[in-house]
Amino acid sequence: MHHHTPAAQTTGQAHPAHHPAHTALADLRRHLDAHLTGAAHAWLGRALDEAADHPDSHGPISAWELRLAEAGRRCGTEHADAVRVLILHAARADTDALTRVYRQGTADERRAVLHALPHLVPGPEALHLVEDALRTNDTRLVAAALGPYGARRLAPHPWRQAVLKCLFAGVRVDEVADLARRARGDTELARMLRAFAEERTAAGRSVPEDLYRVLALTAPPPAAEHGLDGEES
Repeated sequence: MHHHTPAAQTTGQAHPAHHPAHTALADLRRHLDAHLTGAAHAWLGRALDEAADHPDSHGPISAWELRLAEAGRRCGTEHADAVRVLILHAARADTDALTRVYRQGTADERRAVLHALPHLVPGPEALHLVEDALRTNDTRLVAAALGPYGARRLAPHPWRQAVLKCLFAGVRVDEVADLARRARGDTELARMLRAFAEERTAAGRSVPEDLYRVLALTAPPPAAEHGLDGEES
């Protein structure tokens, strides 16, 4: 069963094509139908039909995997992530197929796989792809790894380390899905943030403004949220 993530779940009124992990697949398709014209729109239709009709590989690489590589050239780089996510979905790519594309693909294709995870993988079996992306120095991969799938599946310690990596590498914390919920009341994350800030200050380096934003999020929830106001929470 495919899980569709509500549109703009954590990104306000974000441009759908820029946040395909946060956008329902039907909304992605509508956006592309509205913005792709002529040859690009026709190519997308053919690519999706091909992926749906022949999802399995017949040889070393399947036809839809070749389409993933062409997406930027055919539809424009601004739409490529959304196009690739739709192709992966049409092909009913399972964790093995997603892993193959991730391992063999370019950075752009790897990012598309990460964006596709919340739409295609209901369980933790693709967490190794998130963990791999977080070990890279590619800030766009790091940001994609911290989308809705990573927000649900990463254990507390690696998630905290990933948030610190964002601050260290200059990835905007706005890219971290479900940040407010996961950070709330996290005293260990607060400790790590303060230690990081002290380290930067001692080295004569500036402290990222985002660090204070995340630190504020770690405050314990109000008593009312614990049902201490006389009502059940």
